[in-house]
Amino acid sequence: MLSETVTVPSGEGALIGELTVPDTVFGVAVLAHVSGSARHNPRSRSVAGTLHNSALGTLRIDLLTADEAAADRATGRQHSDVELLTHRLVASVDWLAPRVSDLPVGLFGANTGAAAALGAAAARPGLVDTVVCPDGRPDLAGDHVLGHVHAPVLLLVGGRDTEVLRLNREVANRLRVLSRLRVIPDATHLFEEPGALNEAATVAARWFAGMGQAEI
Repeated sequence: MLSETVTVPSGEGALIGELTVPDTVFGVAVLAHVSGSARHNPRSRSVAGTLHNSALGTLRIDLLTADEAAADRATGRQHSDVELLTHRLVASVDWLAPRVSDLPVGLFGANTGAAAALGAAAARPGLVDTVVCPDGRPDLAGDHVLGHVHAPVLLLVGGRDTEVLRLNREVANRLRVLSRLRVIPDATHLFEEPGALNEAATVAARWFAGMGQAEI
C-alpha cells in the first residue's frame, strides 16, 4: 500500500493531504475535511481504513490551511464558507484526477463539506463519479448547485439526528440524479454511538465500490 503526504495548490494557500492507494485498487475517494489537521483524527483514519479494506484509495484533504483553521476555532466562519470549501475541493479534484486517470473518483464530505462535495461534483461532472454525504448539510449547496449535480449521491444520516435527517430528506427530493438516503438506526449526530461510524463507513465503502450503482 502506497501512502504519502501531499500538497495541493489552491490559489490562496497550499492544502495538505494524505494520499493512500492500496496494492489492489478500484477507485479513489476524496475525504474532505473542513477543519485543520482533521485528516489525522481517529474517526478519519477509521473511515479511511474501511475504504482501504474494500480496495479503495483515499485522499484525506484538509480544506483549510493551518492559519485558517486556527482562526476558525475562534470564529467558526471559515468552515461555514461553502463557496471557499467548494473552490478548495475542486482544486483537490483537479490535482488528483491526472494522477489516477484510470480510476473513478468519489467525494466524501461531512458537515458543510457535504455542500462542498455537491458543489465540486456540479463543477466537475467529468471527473467526479459519485458523492457520499455522511451526517452532512447538503442543503447548504442550494438549488443552483443541486440542479447541476449529475453524479449519483448517497446521503447518510443518523436516525436520531432528526433535524439533519429532515434536511437530507428535502435534498433527496430536490436532487435530479440517482440518490439514496440511508438512515443509520439509533445513531445521533456524528455517528458517535458504538458501531455507528463503522456501519456508516461500510455502507459508504459499498457505494464507492459500485460508484453509485451498489445496493445499500
